[in-house]
Amino acid sequence: MARCSNGLLGLLNAGVLVLSLVVLGGGIWLSHRATTTDCERFLERPVIALGVLLLALSLAGLAGSLCRGASCLLWLYLLALFLLIALLFVFTVFAFAVTNPGAGSAVSGRGFKEYRLGAYSTWLQKRVEDSGNWAKIRSCLHDGGVCQKLGDRKETLQQFALSNLSPIQSGCCKPPTGCNFAYQSETVWTKPPGFNSTDNPDCITWSNNQNVLCYDCQSCKAGVLANLKNDWKKIATVNIIFLVFLIVVYSVGCCAFRNNRQDNSYPAWK
Repeated sequence: MARCSNGLLGLLNAGVLVLSLVVLGGGIWLSHRATTTDCERFLERPVIALGVLLLALSLAGLAGSLCRGASCLLWLYLLALFLLIALLFVFTVFAFAVTNPGAGSAVSGRGFKEYRLGAYSTWLQKRVEDSGNWAKIRSCLHDGGVCQKLGDRKETLQQFALSNLSPIQSGCCKPPTGCNFAYQSETVWTKPPGFNSTDNPDCITWSNNQNVLCYDCQSCKAGVLANLKNDWKKIATVNIIFLVFLIVVYSVGCCAFRNNRQDNSYPAWK
């Protein structure tokens, strides 16, 4: 029983080792194909860094649990694991806090919602309103072909009005409904004769140029934040599960560390 926690810690870290190799392999795969879009280049480094971190932690945990004389290494492992738990906890709380405000508004007679930038947290607004950040996001949206796929549907106005558009499709691929533009296709809209500026600057920003559309509209930035909010909620939920797992591993690691200290302090017991 004295070594039970050590064996369990080794088993848990073996699982983390396999996970780290999968994550690291995914990051390396991204790096080899990330030659066209900023989105792939953006994802590549964090994934590789996470894989390396998990790999180092799992190896340290395995060494500490299997080698009775590696108490110092096991102590460093527990310290690193504690810091990781603290960081994940802070990030999870932060993710829920900044993504709590903001929601799409229903449009009468439409199957989709529309989004306002001002409805989201100030911190998120500043991130997308930064010109450098938005240039990268805009490139991702264009390279992803989201609006091109929407335009390929070739729907009638009635079909389009009832479509369940994603936040990005609603905000970036069409003008706001309040602009009252005439529908030609999903991504082509005609301004009415004598059209002047309105209270909504997105009506002026809209362009039928398929490389422009509403990519620079406030509604597009709001759609990105709506999509980001959904993703962060999912990530935060997964983080909670991962946190519980890490806390279990940490608790088992503390027992293993205590066992190692007892083994080293009382050699006559071996």
